Amino acid sequence: MDGVELAGQILYTWLTLVLGLILLPSAFGVSLGISEIYMKILVKTLEWATLRIETGVAKQSVLKNSASVGIIQRDESPMEKGLSGLRGRDFELSDVFYFSKKGLEAIVEDEVTQRFSSEELVSWNLLTRTNVNFQYVSPRLTMVWVLGVIVRYCVLLPLRLTLAVIGIGLFVIGTTLVGQLPRNRLKNFLSEVVHLTCCRICVRALSGTIHYHNRQYRPQKGGICVANHTSPIDVLILTTDGCYTMVGQVHGGLMGIIQRSMVKACPHIWFERSEMKDRHLVIRRLKEHIALKEELPILIFPEGTCINNTSVMMFKKGSFEIGGTIHPVAIKYNPRFGDAFWNSSKYNIVSYLLRVMTSWAIVCDVWYMPPMTREEGEDAVQFANRVKSAIAVQGGLTELPWDGGLKRAKVKDTFKEEQQKNYSKMIVGNGSLKS
Repeated sequence: MDGVELAGQILYTWLTLVLGLILLPSAFGVSLGISEIYMKILVKTLEWATLRIETGVAKQSVLKNSASVGIIQRDESPMEKGLSGLRGRDFELSDVFYFSKKGLEAIVEDEVTQRFSSEELVSWNLLTRTNVNFQYVSPRLTMVWVLGVIVRYCVLLPLRLTLAVIGIGLFVIGTTLVGQLPRNRLKNFLSEVVHLTCCRICVRALSGTIHYHNRQYRPQKGGICVANHTSPIDVLILTTDGCYTMVGQVHGGLMGIIQRSMVKACPHIWFERSEMKDRHLVIRRLKEHIALKEELPILIFPEGTCINNTSVMMFKKGSFEIGGTIHPVAIKYNPRFGDAFWNSSKYNIVSYLLRVMTSWAIVCDVWYMPPMTREEGEDAVQFANRVKSAIAVQGGLTELPWDGGLKRAKVKDTFKEEQQKNYSKMIVGNGSLKS
């Protein structure tokens, strides 16, 4: 009985500390300064660790920067220029060398599929060895790493799991209860309170440190917010600072439970990507939504899949065909403190969240950008590319023309045919190439 009482006392003390020092302040958007102190200690520790590693490594700037430069240096010139030194007007066998070179470049370093794996760091962040350039580990650094494992798994993980369970539980219960009310201003107000409060608790469960910039450009009601997509955490990051009507893929498991409870309290739009009828329904719902200026802004991730936060890939044009004002948002995570990227083909949502909760922290910057509208004579694809370029520049991300759908599918035959047509035009001299 004494053991049961002791366990109950420990549990009571633990929940009291969590409730008083973390849960209530985070629910009201207040910080007691604990996170700031933790981050300062963490930054100093990682800086010291980096210096210790570098003392055991020959300082070769070329190797040190290999993660950002890449394995090979590509020739990005168009086909016409690339072949100009190898051929005349007619077909020549030497053309094979150009296409072979391009093929080998893609095999050695594919600029598309590498965006679907975790970003490689320049130095070790005491979580995992992320770069072969740093092989030296001193006994002192090893002791710090062991201490870090104990802190992350024995202190931070239980704390974060407690907050996550409370946050998700309150979210599911709160949205389910609010969903029973008739659609009116009271329901909308309570829905926003539940979303804001629970998302703040969940962000605190990740030791999230978010820096918002240009808040005067926050998405307004009746508009469409578009952002680059790295993880389901993106939704928490943005909802901590304001509520949205969300548009996204239907999920199963834990994500499915959360989605089904959310839609009861707020008119979120979930769809099945493979169903054409769902796509038409989404477009119709979006048009109806933006026609009502008092509705929450719509949150859309036009890439359609998670990218590893080094790049921005092709934006689907559907979000830019329905009209309305577009509010671009750039999200950039700092991989030094933890990897926010969700590789959905490798980890389910629970495994992913456990990986995130055993990292040091989730640190990111969010830039709200001036609203953009479709210009005269501009089609949906051009508008989408303009918005994508603005987000890439603001977030310091690489802009790529490729479709994020290549994560799950092969290259479309239309793209292959376009390259064949370009080469044919060079042979027959009939028209200019598409750059």
